[in-house]
Amino acid sequence: MALEAIKPADFHWFPYEGFTFCLGLAEGEHAWTSGHTAAKFDPAIGKMRVEGTMQEQARTAYAKVLTIVEGAGLSLSDITHITENVTLSGLPHYAEAAAVRAELFGAHQPTVTTVVVERLVRSTAFLEVELRATKGGGTRLLAASEERAAGTFVPSAIVEGHDGTVHLPTMVPIDADGDIVAPGDFVGQYRYCLEQADVLLRQVGLSLDNAVTTYDYSTPGSREVYRKTHRVRKELLGNGGVYPGAGGILMSRLHHPEQLVAIDVTASRHPLELVNPGWKRYDTLTYAPGVKAGRTLFMSGFAALDMETQEALHPGDLGAQAEATYGAILHLLRYAGLGPEHLLSTIEFCVERELRNYRAVAPVRERLLTAPWPASTGAICADLLRPEFLLEVFPTALYPAEAA
Repeated sequence: MALEAIKPADFHWFPYEGFTFCLGLAEGEHAWTSGHTAAKFDPAIGKMRVEGTMQEQARTAYAKVLTIVEGAGLSLSDITHITENVTLSGLPHYAEAAAVRAELFGAHQPTVTTVVVERLVRSTAFLEVELRATKGGGTRLLAASEERAAGTFVPSAIVEGHDGTVHLPTMVPIDADGDIVAPGDFVGQYRYCLEQADVLLRQVGLSLDNAVTTYDYSTPGSREVYRKTHRVRKELLGNGGVYPGAGGILMSRLHHPEQLVAIDVTASRHPLELVNPGWKRYDTLTYAPGVKAGRTLFMSGFAALDMETQEALHPGDLGAQAEATYGAILHLLRYAGLGPEHLLSTIEFCVERELRNYRAVAPVRERLLTAPWPASTGAICADLLRPEFLLEVFPTALYPAEAA
């Protein structure tokens, strides 16, 4: 069974054919959507437009992604994981989006990942929503906690979804009283987030040894001390024999004004297998280029890096960097016995100063990727860990059922 693009009978917000991404992908009783904002095509001006309050935008974004899920024959009660990308301008109003979500989902509790982004491609967008669904709603492993003080980011439920995948709610260095942990100490906050992830995973019969990816979000000031996380990662990760994939993105601020890092951790029930086409640089790193778990290939974030010299490629040229980035992803896919048609999702982070040139990435995707096109999400970050990089991509692929 192959991945198929979801094409709802009625998707009135915009004509969706002709892009290098799909509205969403389906395989059997499973679905994955691209990230969607409240954007809709305005024929009066001949282009897409986003307007309204956070509450209004959240309602529209959720209406769009739920329509896509329904186009795959699934429903709201089948949702296992929600990712909400909230912009800095939308962050003060985030409670409105959370209230819309609570109203829509009621007693049904998917896992919720909250990513604070600099902004979205549409400058007036406050929120972008991405869903994953499995018939029956997956397996709830842990109910949502109500222990944190009002006004803080309450951990969501933990649900096991497709192919034994377990997404955790975003790990933040905020304790049960709503206070910041290790103020001013980036490494201390990083350690706390990973240790809390391990606590949650152990409550559902797993541990950090089962982690397949750790994507972290920090602030530009962390560049100077980021390398010190190596010791923490070496201590806490990879003890099962395989380090997870990883990515690092910089935002000018995060959920809490004193917060220096947030980490999204994904784990799997399946045994982990390192996937490395021979890139020696990973021999001394605390993350892997790819991790196969069941039928899923989880990957690190990729940017325009020479894997031999570790030099940044094509400084100042976003289109050329996109070519090198997707070239490396396809190289890893080929080594794994896969092709671009097996890409399940791509999450692109473009640095804010290059937003005007972001359109240069689409022709690269059109040339290198293929239908049914991956479910895709794009967001704007303040910067990347290496200042020469303009784009970083988090990809995931799915092995065909017969090849598993």
